[in-house]
Amino acid sequence: MEKTLAELAELVGGKVVGDETVKIKRLASLAEAQPGDISFLTNPKYRSQLLTTRASAIIAAEVIEGINLPFLIVPNPYLAFARIAQVFFSSPPSPKGISKEAIISPHSQIGNDATIFPLVYIGENVVIGERVTLYPGVFIGDGVRIGNEVTIYPNVTIYPGTIIGNRVILHAGVVIGGDGFGYARDNQRYVKIPQSGIVQIDDDVEIGANSTVDRATLGKTWIKSGVKIDNLVMVAHNVVIGENTVIVAQSGVAGSSELGNNVILAAQSGVAGHLKIGDNVVVGARGGVSKDIPSQSQVSGAPAIPHREWLKAVILFQHFPEIYEEFRELKKKVMELENKLKHLEGI
Repeated sequence: MEKTLAELAELVGGKVVGDETVKIKRLASLAEAQPGDISFLTNPKYRSQLLTTRASAIIAAEVIEGINLPFLIVPNPYLAFARIAQVFFSSPPSPKGISKEAIISPHSQIGNDATIFPLVYIGENVVIGERVTLYPGVFIGDGVRIGNEVTIYPNVTIYPGTIIGNRVILHAGVVIGGDGFGYARDNQRYVKIPQSGIVQIDDDVEIGANSTVDRATLGKTWIKSGVKIDNLVMVAHNVVIGENTVIVAQSGVAGSSELGNNVILAAQSGVAGHLKIGDNVVVGARGGVSKDIPSQSQVSGAPAIPHREWLKAVILFQHFPEIYEEFRELKKKVMELENKLKHLEGI
């Protein structure tokens, strides 16, 4: 594929400064770019690479003085890069049909242009939409509903009753609809609470490899539209995750908690059960949320506190050994003064 810089500018709503007839064939980083490539600058730490890059054009927020290359100027270079990458890399695969080595219930429905690889299992009364791709080892339980243009990578397990919307991507090893962790204590034993609910995943959700979303005890665990979940994330029973929320790797959300829209849980963060996190909240890496968080908040630490307070605490913690030594010296001097006072009182 080949596009002129002018065509790419029209695609992303940008402006070309320089030769707009330059032809672009690929995308690449500043360090690896070759003639015919377009690269991008979003982080100032890579600005020095503009002096040595062999790229034919640069996506940036502003023209960089001293760089004799055409620029594609946009407010958000990373977003522009993503949209251009979709043009170059996201060509829709041609359907390959249904393998004879797949096991499919005769009582299930499969839409047009499906690709179903060998060793896929599809249970009773499943409904699958159009242009769906199921890779080897996928298990789909009874009564599952799957929308259009869904891609499910190898060894994904979808338990019975799950509802999946359109344009969903489930990466390898994902488990959707496993039992929630529900038990009642009976003296020294635990009695399992049947998990009779379902999981509902709305449109345009992507879930990374080896992540899990548990079915509800009653009702549904609900992943709303546009949510992006990284690898190795655990979502417990009856959790609700609001639209366009991002959950980064190795994070977990405990049962019956509710996340608002546009929330960000950074890597290795955790949310305790039965909590509410408002819209546009950001939880820093390794943040431990133990109470409700109002909308528009930024929190960090464990337990999570407002981010600015956490920064102050981190600075103090770094100086704690010095502070402790000063405290010991002060304590020693106070004891010496007390002893002198006792001695003077005894004279």
